[in-house]
Amino acid sequence: MDTSAALIHETRYPLVVDLDGTLIASDLLIESFFSCVGREISSLPALFSSLWRGKAQLKQDLAGRVEIDPATLPYQDAVLAVIDEARAAGRPVYLATASNARYADAVSGHLGGFSGVFASDTQTNLSGANKARALIEAFGEQGFDYVGNHRQDLEIWRHARRRLAIGLDGASLRRLKSSDNVTVLEKPGQSLKTWMRALRVHQYAKNVLVFLPVLAAHAFGVPGLLQSIAAFLAFCVTASAIYLVNDLVDLDDDRHHPSKRHRPLASGRLSIHAALAAIPVLALCAVALCMMLPALFSATLLGYVVLTTCYSFWLKRKQLGDVVGLGLLYTARLVGGAAATGIVLSEWILAFSLFVFTSLAIVKRYTELLVRLDKNLPESSSRAYRKDDLGVLASLAAACGCNAVTVFSLYIASDSVRAMYRRPDVLWLLPPILLFLLARALMVAHRRHMHDDPVIWALRDRTSRIAMIFAGLIVLAAV
Repeated sequence: MDTSAALIHETRYPLVVDLDGTLIASDLLIESFFSCVGREISSLPALFSSLWRGKAQLKQDLAGRVEIDPATLPYQDAVLAVIDEARAAGRPVYLATASNARYADAVSGHLGGFSGVFASDTQTNLSGANKARALIEAFGEQGFDYVGNHRQDLEIWRHARRRLAIGLDGASLRRLKSSDNVTVLEKPGQSLKTWMRALRVHQYAKNVLVFLPVLAAHAFGVPGLLQSIAAFLAFCVTASAIYLVNDLVDLDDDRHHPSKRHRPLASGRLSIHAALAAIPVLALCAVALCMMLPALFSATLLGYVVLTTCYSFWLKRKQLGDVVGLGLLYTARLVGGAAATGIVLSEWILAFSLFVFTSLAIVKRYTELLVRLDKNLPESSSRAYRKDDLGVLASLAAACGCNAVTVFSLYIASDSVRAMYRRPDVLWLLPPILLFLLARALMVAHRRHMHDDPVIWALRDRTSRIAMIFAGLIVLAAV
């Protein structure tokens, strides 16, 4: 067969491309479910009712409730290259997916150039054998090339002329390689750095608050230290699990954000299925650590999980309720540290914690609004603030910060502090430092120089670190 005849022969065969996990590094069913529940948790009963009537009906229901933006989806470069090569050769390209037809049509319309779309409808979930039958009816046995990623695609590859795979698990890949005409497309691996970013390891610094009860009570014994370490680890793994859930809920918003779109799940560098598998593993680790600590700590951590879940699915969309919720979540770490060690916290410390961390939470919202204002981004659908709320938020942050300084000053003047420190008057050097730190955070945010969570920023900011070191030295001088 000469070259021209071979080319004509090759162009007879269409290229069929799967969507979820293949064309995009995501799963639109899982995405739309978390997005729907995150925006309206009351939709859960209706979704379970749809699932009872079949997976196809669930997908139809979700597609009617949740819109996707195909322009922000994490497309896989290797698959796009195969599509471009097929089009350049004059071959027709089809999109064949188990996702609902509404989503498939949106992706097809955005990318353009598809000769047709095969997708799920209200009656048929187009995966596995159902997809294989549809493609055989359309193109005949061995009459198409297929690009897929899942073990369910093995049934389709059996009837394809050429078999192209990306991101396939090891066992399924070995089965596929027993066939002829197999091509494995390269996909970047999920590195340790990617996992660390997804689990927010850099946020673990916030959990150091569990050590504050031991430090404040001057309980420096080994048992208290070990209990605090176990509590710290329990909060870390619990927070990581919750961060993963939160990222699943916020995928669409994150992809429209100038910096959050680079997060592992939003960018597709971390598989949604891997994240879902990690959540129960992290939860089991938290349970194991709780078994080493008093029951009161387990109750505190459970309360933290409940409050965080409420925050993720409801509270963070409520004006001002979100920042108070964040303040309570920070305070819960203090309560957890006390519960783990049997230390009774002063009401002054609890009040101070609530005010100072609510102030920082407001600064965080203030920073997010500034980004949207400067980049002329639309108002966020997941936040209850508008750009013209900036002045009010700045005033609230300053007010909460000043209240925190006032409460801290009253705490220094209390009899319990005077009994605990040999030179308590030295502690009066701390309120000016605290006022400086809180005012500096707000000023830096206002000047557009804060690009992190305010707590993480303070730990990284050189001036703030120096101020905190001075504060530590003052406490040591007072002891």
